[in-house]
Amino acid sequence: MQIKDLHFAYPDGYVALRGINLNIREGEKIALVGPNGAGKSTLILHMNGILNGKNSEMKVAGMTMEKDNLPVIRALVGMVFQNPDDQLFSPTVFDDVAFGPLHMGLDEEEIYQRVEAALAAVQMDDFGDRLSHHLSMGQKKRIAIATVLAMKPQILILDEPSSVLDPRSRRSLINLLRELSITMLVSTHDLRMVQELFPRVVIMDEGKIVADGPTSELLENEAMLEAHGLERPY
Repeated sequence: MQIKDLHFAYPDGYVALRGINLNIREGEKIALVGPNGAGKSTLILHMNGILNGKNSEMKVAGMTMEKDNLPVIRALVGMVFQNPDDQLFSPTVFDDVAFGPLHMGLDEEEIYQRVEAALAAVQMDDFGDRLSHHLSMGQKKRIAIATVLAMKPQILILDEPSSVLDPRSRRSLINLLRELSITMLVSTHDLRMVQELFPRVVIMDEGKIVADGPTSELLENEAMLEAHGLERPY
């Protein structure tokens, strides 16, 4: 994915993004961090065309972010929202995970194979018949990831995946994200998770990328972190 000079303002005039330049290479696992209001959520909503900034160039798999390309791009860029209840609305876990492949027009056998593979990838193989709204928050987050994996995306984007999780569920999620062999961008305030899991970190503040580089270096720069509303993890 390539993003060049991305600007965006909301209808009320609030400028959320100011000239974002970002390249995500195949196989990378990248953390996107910054204080509240930095523009992180606005940026990730551009990555599969939910929002559309002006006078910018965005490419996914060589395709520009144009209306005719959006159906394909949204399959290639899988978005997992902070609240899994925003993605889980079907009667059963199986139905939730099958929703995307079903609307891709796939045949029944392919849909079953994708659902089984996605549930296995998040270690929820036996949950297909369960009711999504009866699951724990940690389980719901895994199923939300499975709904996206069933689409076979090239890039997985997650918004605050470790928020509101208890320590055991958080550790389980970290282990899952480590094992997933897919290009990944994760927006998070959990800098201890970033330190452990992501080789590259992108820091945003006031709608700009203020730093982009190796996690091991940037998270040691206490003065820079403090200047942008972050605290060094210990």
